[in-house]
Amino acid sequence: MDTHVVIMAGGIGSRLWPVSTPRKPKQFIDLLGIGRTLIQMAVDRFLPVCNKQNFWVVTSANYVDIVKEQLPDIPENHILAEPEPRNTAPCIAYACWKIHSVNPDANIVVTPADALVINVQKFAAAIRKALNFTDGSNRIVTVGIEPSRPDTGYGYISAEEKRPEEIVKVREFKEKPDLPTAEEYLKAGNYFWNAGIFIWNAKTILSQMRAYAPQIAGVMDRISASFGTWKEDETLDELFPTCEKISIDYAVMEKSPDIYVIASDLGWSDLGSYSSIKENIPMPEDDPIPDGGAAQALEGDNKVIGRDIRVFGCEGCIVHAEGTSTVVVAGLKDYIVAVKGPNVLVCPLEDEQKIKEYGAGAL
Repeated sequence: MDTHVVIMAGGIGSRLWPVSTPRKPKQFIDLLGIGRTLIQMAVDRFLPVCNKQNFWVVTSANYVDIVKEQLPDIPENHILAEPEPRNTAPCIAYACWKIHSVNPDANIVVTPADALVINVQKFAAAIRKALNFTDGSNRIVTVGIEPSRPDTGYGYISAEEKRPEEIVKVREFKEKPDLPTAEEYLKAGNYFWNAGIFIWNAKTILSQMRAYAPQIAGVMDRISASFGTWKEDETLDELFPTCEKISIDYAVMEKSPDIYVIASDLGWSDLGSYSSIKENIPMPEDDPIPDGGAAQALEGDNKVIGRDIRVFGCEGCIVHAEGTSTVVVAGLKDYIVAVKGPNVLVCPLEDEQKIKEYGAGAL
């Protein structure tokens, strides 16, 4: 089986300002203080199912050099630069048309760059099962996460039945719910968080895009005619921005009758908030860890990342100050303190959904 992995790495991570900025967003940062950035961890978790030479990264032209630096083993011509962001459907189509031009029978996994998966062995087993299921068929599998709480921050996948770690038919996709609806989903048992991970073969996704997103497919056919020629970059720059700006969920997943889900408890998080970072900072075996960038758990359920973080009389706080010198925090409860370069954020955890607007326009 010829498996390829496509990593989507074009987001700007604005909910994690100032640690994540448009200049260097969260997928390229060691958010948990463990010595690996999120995109490096994404590659790590797929190595059991895919050769490094078959990884592809779709990112902004602004981040190509960062990708090369952090993932030096990935072929340079597998780092695909979008001229401008057009949401996930054009991003995915671009990579899949490229892979199809190399091997029309390839099997493909598409994944975001910026998530965390703790149960990596179980994850690899689920991906293998999905690849076997989609190999040579017209079926698509998406990965569902068994919800641990009624979360309103994720989209949901409704399955026809609950069979953990087995592939079952998708009934429908659900938008981010309000709290009462999320509580109903949790009780029902057949609703799963949508991890944004998709498995299909190259022929399938091209035919599905032609059927349900013909405008994008038409643009990709025109772009693909230039693959491998001196006109490729020029053609991409001219035509890619004309693609409809739409997610793969809206473009294909919600329309196709051939969608399945494999759901499991994978220890997954999109690490899209300081709360989720705080929850997933690992507990050090030996406390403290002396070196810069290390993560530490302190008394009072405080979590810190940085070289010299001093916390006094605090409770439930996260202090993220990697790359700075001494940071002193005293007398706070349930607060975020984040420092990156000249920018500092001090904000109650309960207001973290406002961080995107707080940091708007800042570098």
